Amino acid sequence: MAGAGKVYLVGAGPGDARLITLKGLECLEKADVVVYDRLANPSLLTRMKRGAEKIYVGKTVNRHTMKQEEINQLLVDLALSGKIVVRLKGGDPTIFGRVGEEAGLLRQHRIPYEIVPGITAAIAVPAYAGIPVTHRDIASSLSIITGHESQDKLDQSIDWAKLTQATGTLVFMMGLAKIGYIANQLTIHGRPPETPVALIRWGTRAEQAVLIGTLEDIEQKVLDSRFEHGCDRRRRSGAAA
Repeated sequence: MAGAGKVYLVGAGPGDARLITLKGLECLEKADVVVYDRLANPSLLTRMKRGAEKIYVGKTVNRHTMKQEEINQLLVDLALSGKIVVRLKGGDPTIFGRVGEEAGLLRQHRIPYEIVPGITAAIAVPAYAGIPVTHRDIASSLSIITGHESQDKLDQSIDWAKLTQATGTLVFMMGLAKIGYIANQLTIHGRPPETPVALIRWGTRAEQAVLIGTLEDIEQKVLDSRFEHGCDRRRRSGAAA
């Protein structure tokens, strides 16, 4: 569309601001407006050019600054006004980032856009904890699963019997609040109770903390250590089994 700007859907990386890509930084530096979420490191906003606008659209479980449909429309409106827009998302925008919905509406309006990949927390957070998600002798495959849904939604979206046997490593994103249920389901469907589990909060940041256990004892360890209380409620950690 003549006169339209462009939207860059940029992955900010998992927390450590230094993990954003060079291309992501280039987009930030030329943007007229940055629409950012709560998982993007706020220090990245210092790379914006003078006079650029920033719009916070962060979400928590019980509070959304904007509904997703409103964010989608905001990107369209900003681009149609001729602006260069960066939609800054934590991690990689294609991993539970709802980038498909945003890109879909931009495409409907014939607005040029580009997806700029970021380092996903699914691999970076375990790596910062010294845990490779694959290993030639232990795990040659990987699954990435959302873990923050209600139990009913988890059961609707996950075939536990197939998932349990599908891959060597299972990475549950934002799974701390449901760790007892997740561990129980995996055990019921065939994972040995002694399967190692690592819970990681504030991954890749200075505040990062790791709790090690097994499927059998990880829930009790969370309770005993008050591990969840060490997490800022705005951001849940991941779990790897």
